[in-house]
Amino acid sequence: MRAFRYQILNVFSETHFAGNPLAVFPDAAGLSDAEMQQLAQQLNLSESTFVTPHQQADAAVRIFTPNYELPFAGHPTLGTAWVVAQGRTDVTLAMPAGTIPVHVAGDIATLTAQPPRYRDAATAADIAAALHLPLQSVSGTPRWVNTGTEQLVVPLASAEAVAACAPTVEQFEAIATNAVGVAQMLVWARDGDEITARFFWVQYGAIGEDYGTGSAGANLAGWLLAELTALPYTCTMVQGRGIGRLAHVRVAIEADRAIRVSGRVVQVGEGVLTLPGQATA
Repeated sequence: MRAFRYQILNVFSETHFAGNPLAVFPDAAGLSDAEMQQLAQQLNLSESTFVTPHQQADAAVRIFTPNYELPFAGHPTLGTAWVVAQGRTDVTLAMPAGTIPVHVAGDIATLTAQPPRYRDAATAADIAAALHLPLQSVSGTPRWVNTGTEQLVVPLASAEAVAACAPTVEQFEAIATNAVGVAQMLVWARDGDEITARFFWVQYGAIGEDYGTGSAGANLAGWLLAELTALPYTCTMVQGRGIGRLAHVRVAIEADRAIRVSGRVVQVGEGVLTLPGQATA
């Protein structure tokens, strides 16, 4: 049998059991794509990452949900960088979406996202109908934003409207399926000094809600750039109020328009998974 060690982390976690769980396989050399997918399905976390050597970056990283691979995702990037850093403060991770620089300071990891790209979205009326909200709940221009993973970003009028969202699969997929066939949407509203947010996607034929979504934090920043928000800008995007597990995603847009996403990383466990086959020396 072949044995592969993994670590379990919580990212965007202000307390021990909060934020978004992640499994990191720090030595995944020798795993096929299919085996990575099998291990991610076995653990059944929102994402698992697989680290292998890379000639130009500190590590190559693959990100898998239980169902498919992602080119980029925020909390896997931050958690994996925290594992790879091993005392260093700056690492680069080569991913299918590009090479991502991450700064690690103690238990806080900060990534620099790629510049945003945009695409027009469905009408506010269609989006409101898909979320089962009145039209006036959509308070700005919905946009497709891509800082590594394309997501539909929808501004809502209030935290109450965010809480009231109740998408159903058929309508959601019709308006929130991105260019590579994955349905993803961030809904958000300003709530005092914070952003209240929820992130939806389709998993196993049903609507899923993410605990804490760094890629959505980066895309929120991209949306704010499109709105000519005064810079520099910082905010904390809070997810999980309705699902009993808070995540705090720190978002910053620098004066030079660089997008940073930060979060606290906490290790909560580790283990070993085995696969059939002969271990190599």
